[in-house]
Amino acid sequence: MGKKKNSEPSKPSTAWQGTYGDMITLMLCFFVMLYDPSEVDITQLAQMQASLAVQTDTMENPTTTGGMSLTAGRLADLGNTINSLPSVEKGKSLGLAKKKAISLFAPEIHSAKITVSSDERGVVITLASDVFFEEGSGELNIDESRDVLLKLAKFFQEPEIQSRRFRVEGHTDSTPVENSKYPSNWELSVDRALNTLHFLGDFGVDESKFSVAGYADTRPVFSNDTKEAQAYNRRVDIIILDEGHF
Repeated sequence: MGKKKNSEPSKPSTAWQGTYGDMITLMLCFFVMLYDPSEVDITQLAQMQASLAVQTDTMENPTTTGGMSLTAGRLADLGNTINSLPSVEKGKSLGLAKKKAISLFAPEIHSAKITVSSDERGVVITLASDVFFEEGSGELNIDESRDVLLKLAKFFQEPEIQSRRFRVEGHTDSTPVENSKYPSNWELSVDRALNTLHFLGDFGVDESKFSVAGYADTRPVFSNDTKEAQAYNRRVDIIILDEGHF
């Protein structure tokens, strides 16, 4: 009677890999939902990216340098260098200014009187809707907007942003001006910016740090198809300027 042939061991199951992959994907989605770009500290982000940098000695033997924390180590000098870069400091300063504005104007943001955003120009605080300007008028509705302007004036005198420059940009909707005071929407948009700046000056803001521009109806936020959209296009943008847009 011949010997029984030993059977080969069965290959391990890989079914767990699907469950593991699903779990990792769900965790990623969870942390993406928690991520808030407005809360990112640019300096810390740069340090974390540097600390996780991969240095490849050879194609076959990659090694990770820098450790898994931001404590002093091999990349401490690099972290200090990153912190001192002018672009990082400017970005951090504007980021803090945006956070402060969102916190200070939370009630006005909630009621859609003000929006706070950022773009290539810098941090943009927008005064919109009929609370500030009526159709065809460059005069601020001071009874409705006084409290907002006082808060704005106080904000622009904060130590964190006193060294920066600002621009007030006036805008209109697409409705042609139908009064003798303004030959066109160009003059109307400039008047809105000037009146806003002068009121801020009356409340203590240093006007010499500001510039003024008027864009008529050339830069609408929304289509001018509805009265509500037109009200939001009749606006003034007050910008904490990035240094590239002085």
